[in-house]
Amino acid sequence: MTRAMILAAGLGTRLRPLTESCAKPALPVRGVPVIATLLELLVHHGIREIVINLHHRPETIRDAIERWAPSDCEIVYSEESQPLGTGGGMRQARSFLMESDHCVVLAGDMLLDLDLSDVISRHTERQDLATLVLLEDSRVDRFGSIGISKGGAVRRIASSLDLGDEVASGLFTGVRVFSREALESFPDREVFEDVRDWMQPTLEAGSGAIHGELFSHANCTWDPVGTPAEYLHANRTPPRLSYLDLDAHARAKGVRFEGDNVLGIGCEIEAGAKLERCIVFDGERVPAETSARDAAFAGGRAHPLLEPEPA
Repeated sequence: MTRAMILAAGLGTRLRPLTESCAKPALPVRGVPVIATLLELLVHHGIREIVINLHHRPETIRDAIERWAPSDCEIVYSEESQPLGTGGGMRQARSFLMESDHCVVLAGDMLLDLDLSDVISRHTERQDLATLVLLEDSRVDRFGSIGISKGGAVRRIASSLDLGDEVASGLFTGVRVFSREALESFPDREVFEDVRDWMQPTLEAGSGAIHGELFSHANCTWDPVGTPAEYLHANRTPPRLSYLDLDAHARAKGVRFEGDNVLGIGCEIEAGAKLERCIVFDGERVPAETSARDAAFAGGRAHPLLEPEPA
Protein backbone atom coordinates (compact mmCIF):
# COMPACT_ATOMS: atom_id res chain seq x y z
CA MET A 1 0.00 0.00 0.00
CA THR A 2 1.22 3.48 -0.83
CA ARG A 3 -0.12 6.69 0.60
CA ALA A 4 0.36 10.14 -0.91
CA MET A 5 0.45 13.81 -0.06
CA ILE A 6 -0.32 16.80 -2.25
CA LEU A 7 1.34 20.01 -1.10
CA ALA A 8 -1.35 22.68 -1.41
CA ALA A 9 -0.66 25.17 1.38
CA GLY A 10 1.36 27.75 -0.58
CA LEU A 11 0.33 31.38 -0.98
CA GLY A 12 0.67 31.44 -4.78
CA THR A 13 2.23 34.90 -4.72
CA ARG A 14 3.41 34.82 -8.34
CA LEU A 15 -0.18 34.29 -9.52
CA ARG A 16 -1.72 37.17 -7.62
CA PRO A 17 -4.35 38.58 -7.90
CA LEU A 18 -5.89 35.27 -9.12
CA THR A 19 -4.75 33.51 -5.97
CA GLU A 20 -6.21 36.15 -3.68
CA SER A 21 -9.59 34.49 -4.14
CA CYS A 22 -8.55 30.95 -5.11
CA ALA A 23 -5.71 28.74 -3.88
CA LYS A 24 -3.32 27.86 -6.70
CA PRO A 25 -4.06 24.08 -6.70
CA ALA A 26 -7.77 24.88 -7.14
CA LEU A 27 -7.24 27.02 -10.25
CA PRO A 28 -9.02 25.55 -13.28
CA VAL A 29 -7.08 24.35 -16.31
CA ARG A 30 -9.49 23.67 -19.16
CA GLY A 31 -12.15 24.01 -16.46
CA VAL A 32 -10.72 21.24 -14.24
CA PRO A 33 -9.00 22.20 -10.96
CA VAL A 34 -5.29 21.39 -11.07
CA ILE A 35 -5.49 19.37 -7.87
CA ALA A 36 -8.24 17.18 -9.37
CA THR A 37 -5.90 16.09 -12.18
CA LEU A 38 -3.27 15.07 -9.61
CA LEU A 39 -5.86 13.02 -7.73
CA GLU A 40 -6.79 11.27 -10.98
CA LEU A 41 -3.11 10.44 -11.58
CA LEU A 42 -2.70 8.98 -8.09
CA VAL A 43 -5.85 6.87 -8.36
CA HIS A 44 -4.75 5.68 -11.81
CA HIS A 45 -1.66 4.24 -10.12
CA GLY A 46 -3.64 2.62 -7.32
CA ILE A 47 -2.97 5.29 -4.68
CA ARG A 48 -6.25 6.11 -2.98
CA GLU A 49 -5.32 7.33 0.51
CA ILE A 50 -4.19 10.93 0.20
CA VAL A 51 -3.51 13.79 2.59
CA ILE A 52 -3.64 17.42 1.42
CA ASN A 53 -2.19 20.25 3.46
CA LEU A 54 -4.13 23.50 3.59
CA HIS A 55 -3.40 27.08 4.57
CA HIS A 56 -4.25 29.75 1.99
CA ARG A 57 -7.92 29.89 0.89
CA PRO A 58 -8.52 26.31 2.11
CA GLU A 59 -12.24 26.45 1.30
CA THR A 60 -11.48 26.69 -2.43
CA ILE A 61 -9.46 23.47 -2.32
CA ARG A 62 -12.12 21.68 -0.28
CA ASP A 63 -14.78 22.81 -2.76
CA ALA A 64 -12.72 21.72 -5.79
CA ILE A 65 -12.18 18.29 -4.26
CA GLU A 66 -15.81 17.90 -3.23
CA ARG A 67 -16.93 18.58 -6.79
CA TRP A 68 -14.13 16.97 -8.81
CA ALA A 69 -12.26 14.29 -6.84
CA PRO A 70 -12.51 10.67 -8.06
CA SER A 71 -15.11 8.78 -6.06
CA ASP A 72 -12.74 5.94 -5.13
CA CYS A 73 -10.21 7.87 -3.07
CA GLU A 74 -10.01 8.82 0.60
CA ILE A 75 -8.99 12.41 1.30
CA VAL A 76 -7.86 13.76 4.64
CA TYR A 77 -6.70 17.31 5.34
CA SER A 78 -3.79 18.69 7.33
CA GLU A 79 -4.50 22.33 8.17
CA GLU A 80 -1.63 24.71 8.84
CA SER A 81 -2.27 27.87 10.85
CA GLN A 82 0.96 29.22 9.37
CA PRO A 83 2.90 27.96 6.33
CA LEU A 84 5.19 25.18 7.53
CA GLY A 85 7.27 24.72 4.37
CA THR A 86 7.40 21.52 2.36
CA GLY A 87 9.18 19.55 5.07
CA GLY A 88 7.15 20.99 7.91
CA GLY A 89 3.94 20.18 6.07
CA MET A 90 5.03 16.56 5.63
CA ARG A 91 6.14 16.34 9.23
CA GLN A 92 2.73 17.50 10.46
CA ALA A 93 1.07 14.82 8.29
CA ARG A 94 3.70 12.21 9.19
CA SER A 95 1.45 9.92 11.23
CA PHE A 96 -0.84 9.49 8.22
CA LEU A 97 2.01 8.99 5.74
CA MET A 98 3.85 6.48 7.93
CA GLU A 99 0.93 4.08 7.80
CA SER A 100 2.53 2.87 4.55
CA ASP A 101 6.13 1.74 3.99
CA HIS A 102 6.68 4.63 1.59
CA CYS A 103 4.74 7.64 0.38
CA VAL A 104 4.53 9.79 -2.72
CA VAL A 105 4.59 13.57 -2.31
CA LEU A 106 3.53 15.89 -5.14
CA ALA A 107 3.63 19.64 -5.52
CA GLY A 108 0.07 20.87 -6.07
CA ASP A 109 0.75 23.35 -8.88
CA MET A 110 1.40 21.27 -11.99
CA LEU A 111 -0.11 19.05 -14.63
CA LEU A 112 1.72 15.74 -14.51
CA ASP A 113 1.86 12.40 -16.27
CA LEU A 114 4.47 9.72 -15.70
CA ASP A 115 4.73 6.11 -14.60
CA LEU A 116 4.52 6.63 -10.84
CA SER A 117 4.22 2.90 -10.26
CA ASP A 118 7.63 2.32 -11.83
CA VAL A 119 9.21 5.10 -9.77
CA ILE A 120 7.81 3.56 -6.58
CA SER A 121 9.00 0.11 -7.62
CA ARG A 122 12.57 1.33 -8.22
CA HIS A 123 12.54 3.23 -4.93
CA THR A 124 11.47 0.06 -3.13
CA GLU A 125 14.04 -2.15 -4.87
CA ARG A 126 16.86 0.18 -3.86
CA GLN A 127 15.49 0.58 -0.33
CA ASP A 128 16.06 4.28 -0.67
CA LEU A 129 15.35 6.97 1.87
CA ALA A 130 14.10 9.22 -0.93
CA THR A 131 13.69 9.22 -4.70
CA LEU A 132 13.26 12.42 -6.71
CA VAL A 133 11.71 12.63 -10.16
CA LEU A 134 13.93 14.72 -12.43
CA LEU A 135 13.28 15.91 -15.96
CA GLU A 136 15.65 16.67 -18.83
CA ASP A 137 14.35 20.11 -19.72
CA SER A 138 15.65 23.39 -21.11
CA ARG A 139 14.01 25.28 -18.24
CA VAL A 140 16.77 24.27 -15.81
CA ASP A 141 18.15 27.81 -16.11
CA ARG A 142 14.94 29.07 -14.50
CA PHE A 143 14.22 26.23 -12.07
CA GLY A 144 17.69 24.97 -11.21
CA SER A 145 18.83 21.37 -11.46
CA ILE A 146 19.83 18.34 -9.43
CA GLY A 147 22.84 16.28 -10.49
CA ILE A 148 23.13 12.51 -10.21
CA SER A 149 25.91 9.92 -10.47
CA LYS A 150 26.10 7.07 -12.96
CA GLY A 151 24.01 4.94 -10.62
CA GLY A 152 21.46 7.69 -10.05
CA ALA A 153 22.57 8.81 -6.58
CA VAL A 154 21.99 12.51 -5.96
CA ARG A 155 25.35 14.31 -5.95
CA ARG A 156 24.44 17.96 -6.49
CA ILE A 157 21.54 20.19 -5.43
CA ALA A 158 21.48 23.35 -7.55
CA SER A 159 24.41 25.53 -6.43
CA SER A 160 24.08 24.75 -2.71
CA LEU A 161 25.67 21.28 -2.65
CA ASP A 162 28.18 19.57 -4.96
CA LEU A 163 29.67 16.21 -3.94
CA GLY A 164 31.24 15.46 -7.34
CA ASP A 165 30.82 12.41 -9.61
CA GLU A 166 27.89 13.98 -11.48
CA VAL A 167 27.17 12.46 -14.90
CA ALA A 168 23.64 13.74 -15.59
CA SER A 169 21.16 16.27 -14.27
CA GLY A 170 17.56 17.39 -14.53
CA LEU A 171 15.16 19.84 -13.01
CA PHE A 172 13.23 18.72 -9.95
CA THR A 173 9.57 18.20 -10.83
CA GLY A 174 8.29 18.36 -7.26
CA VAL A 175 7.58 14.61 -7.23
CA ARG A 176 9.31 12.59 -4.54
CA VAL A 177 8.98 9.23 -2.83
CA PHE A 178 9.94 8.89 0.84
CA SER A 179 10.47 5.83 2.97
CA ARG A 180 9.14 5.60 6.51
CA GLU A 181 12.74 5.87 7.76
CA ALA A 182 13.18 9.18 5.96
CA LEU A 183 10.09 10.66 7.59
CA GLU A 184 11.31 9.47 10.99
CA SER A 185 14.61 11.31 10.49
CA PHE A 186 13.09 14.68 9.59
CA PRO A 187 14.34 17.66 11.64
CA ASP A 188 12.65 18.15 14.97
CA ARG A 189 11.24 21.56 14.19
CA GLU A 190 7.97 22.90 12.92
CA VAL A 191 8.95 24.89 9.82
CA PHE A 192 11.49 23.65 7.25
CA GLU A 193 12.03 22.65 3.62
CA ASP A 194 12.59 18.99 2.82
CA VAL A 195 15.30 19.46 0.17
CA ARG A 196 17.31 22.18 1.89
CA ASP A 197 16.90 21.19 5.52
CA TRP A 198 16.69 17.40 5.41
CA MET A 199 18.01 16.11 2.11
CA GLN A 200 21.11 18.27 1.86
CA PRO A 201 22.37 17.53 5.40
CA THR A 202 21.61 13.83 4.87
CA LEU A 203 23.74 13.79 1.72
CA GLU A 204 26.51 15.78 3.39
CA ALA A 205 26.55 13.14 6.13
CA GLY A 206 27.42 10.53 3.50
CA SER A 207 24.10 8.88 2.71
CA GLY A 208 23.90 7.17 -0.68
CA ALA A 209 20.23 6.32 -0.29
CA ILE A 210 18.79 9.35 -2.07
CA HIS A 211 18.38 8.84 -5.81
CA GLY A 212 17.04 10.72 -8.78
CA GLU A 213 14.99 9.12 -11.54
CA LEU A 214 15.75 11.06 -14.73
CA PHE A 215 12.95 11.29 -17.30
CA SER A 216 12.72 12.81 -20.75
CA HIS A 217 9.70 14.48 -22.29
CA ALA A 218 9.02 11.22 -24.12
CA ASN A 219 8.02 9.55 -20.84
CA CYS A 220 7.12 12.42 -18.51
CA THR A 221 4.72 15.32 -18.91
CA TRP A 222 5.32 18.23 -16.53
CA ASP A 223 3.56 21.56 -16.99
CA PRO A 224 3.84 23.91 -14.01
CA VAL A 225 1.15 26.54 -13.46
CA GLY A 226 3.02 28.78 -11.07
CA THR A 227 3.06 32.01 -13.09
CA PRO A 228 0.43 33.86 -15.18
CA ALA A 229 2.20 32.91 -18.42
CA GLU A 230 2.42 29.23 -17.39
CA TYR A 231 -1.23 29.24 -16.41
CA LEU A 232 -2.30 30.71 -19.76
CA HIS A 233 -0.08 28.25 -21.65
CA ALA A 234 -1.60 25.28 -19.82
CA ASN A 235 -5.08 26.42 -20.79
CA ARG A 236 -4.24 27.27 -24.40
CA THR A 237 -2.12 24.22 -25.17
CA PRO A 238 -2.94 21.64 -22.50
CA PRO A 239 -0.79 18.51 -22.37
CA ARG A 240 -2.22 15.16 -23.36
CA LEU A 241 -2.62 13.06 -20.23
CA SER A 242 -2.67 9.29 -20.59
CA TYR A 243 -5.06 8.82 -17.67
CA LEU A 244 -7.54 11.66 -18.29
CA ASP A 245 -9.17 13.42 -21.24
CA LEU A 246 -9.24 16.90 -19.75
CA ASP A 247 -11.72 18.46 -22.16
CA ALA A 248 -14.13 15.54 -22.11
CA HIS A 249 -13.98 15.45 -18.31
CA ALA A 250 -14.69 19.18 -18.18
CA ARG A 251 -17.58 19.05 -20.65
CA ALA A 252 -19.23 16.29 -18.66
CA LYS A 253 -19.36 18.67 -15.69
CA GLY A 254 -20.71 21.62 -17.70
CA VAL A 255 -17.58 23.48 -18.84
CA ARG A 256 -17.95 25.03 -22.31
CA PHE A 257 -15.36 25.69 -24.98
CA GLU A 258 -16.31 28.52 -27.30
CA GLY A 259 -13.70 29.51 -29.84
CA ASP A 260 -10.47 29.78 -27.88
CA ASN A 261 -12.22 30.61 -24.61
CA VAL A 262 -12.75 28.26 -21.65
CA LEU A 263 -16.05 29.03 -19.94
CA GLY A 264 -16.48 27.65 -16.45
CA ILE A 265 -19.54 25.92 -15.04
CA GLY A 266 -22.51 28.24 -14.70
CA CYS A 267 -20.77 31.35 -16.00
CA GLU A 268 -22.71 33.95 -17.99
CA ILE A 269 -21.30 35.94 -20.89
CA GLU A 270 -23.47 38.98 -21.64
CA ALA A 271 -24.15 39.90 -25.26
CA GLY A 272 -21.52 42.33 -26.49
CA ALA A 273 -18.66 41.03 -24.33
CA LYS A 274 -15.52 40.42 -26.35
CA LEU A 275 -13.27 37.63 -25.10
CA GLU A 276 -10.23 36.19 -26.87
CA ARG A 277 -8.14 33.36 -25.39
CA CYS A 278 -9.71 33.83 -21.97
CA ILE A 279 -10.48 31.56 -19.01
CA VAL A 280 -13.74 32.39 -17.24
CA PHE A 281 -14.08 30.89 -13.76
CA ASP A 282 -17.15 29.00 -12.58
CA GLY A 283 -20.20 31.13 -11.85
CA GLU A 284 -18.78 34.41 -13.14
CA ARG A 285 -20.86 37.00 -15.01
CA VAL A 286 -18.94 38.80 -17.74
CA PRO A 287 -20.54 42.22 -18.41
CA ALA A 288 -21.41 43.32 -21.94
CA GLU A 289 -18.78 46.07 -21.92
CA THR A 290 -15.93 43.64 -21.22
CA SER A 291 -13.11 43.39 -23.75
CA ALA A 292 -10.29 41.04 -22.76
CA ARG A 293 -7.58 38.97 -24.37
CA ASP A 294 -5.19 36.46 -22.81
CA ALA A 295 -6.85 36.90 -19.45
CA ALA A 296 -8.63 35.06 -16.66
CA PHE A 297 -12.01 36.41 -15.57
CA ALA A 298 -12.43 35.91 -11.83
CA GLY A 299 -13.82 37.91 -8.94
CA GLY A 300 -15.85 40.07 -11.29
CA ARG A 301 -13.00 41.31 -13.47
CA ALA A 302 -10.47 40.28 -16.08
CA HIS A 303 -6.89 39.65 -14.98
CA PRO A 304 -4.28 39.84 -17.79
CA LEU A 305 -2.03 36.78 -17.96
CA LEU A 306 0.59 38.25 -20.29
CA GLU A 307 2.67 41.37 -19.89
CA PRO A 308 1.43 44.12 -22.26
CA GLU A 309 3.57 44.62 -25.34
CA PRO A 310 5.67 47.82 -25.30
CA ALA A 311 4.16 50.75 -27.18
